Amino acid sequence: MTFDVETKDCTALSDGELADMADIVTDGPAGLDIGLLSKQRDEWVLVTQVRDEARLLGFSFCTLERIGGTPCVLWGLVSVKRCAEREAVLDALRADQFRKAVLAFPDEDVLVATRLREPGGFAALSGLEEICPRPGYKVSGEERAWSRRLAKRFGADGRVDDRSFVVRGDGSPCPVFDYEPEDPAFDPKVVELMGSVDADRRDALIVFGWAMSEELATGFKP
Repeated sequence: MTFDVETKDCTALSDGELADMADIVTDGPAGLDIGLLSKQRDEWVLVTQVRDEARLLGFSFCTLERIGGTPCVLWGLVSVKRCAEREAVLDALRADQFRKAVLAFPDEDVLVATRLREPGGFAALSGLEEICPRPGYKVSGEERAWSRRLAKRFGADGRVDDRSFVVRGDGSPCPVFDYEPEDPAFDPKVVELMGSVDADRRDALIVFGWAMSEELATGFKP
């Protein structure tokens, strides 16, 4: 299926486009609302939208930047409509932003990071290398340091457990990567990994992985 995919500056996002996004997020399980959505226009640099003609199927607020000299793609609030095409929509979102990463950071490995509240969100990191955290893996000191750097960048400085990567919530909505695969049978080890995320408190799990330069250059495939 061919979609209309557009990435543009958040400052160019119209109120009508925000209303289309709200139709996707407000009924979802991630606990998102229109108030949180409206703030994203001011807090992020880029927004990608995937449409099937006029119908919005998914969107992603993101930024391409360097943290301590390391090139990064950071995903803020992301949501994909619970539709039959959801996997293809996710691929389209990622592909457009990774193409921009190649232009911004040629010949460099890129760290890709976001926050999750549900196990299905791990699909966002499909194909990346050295994903952290992951089942059965003890994170290194440098990876723990990355969890703290990313928590600070996500506005949660001092609230992350750098061993579990869980950001303690305060009960208010938090921007996360809201994606639910069509097949709800999640890997039990991934479910266990998410076990310390308190949904009522609105905790989130910081996750990241690496998109390698050679894969980005040839067109990243999950």
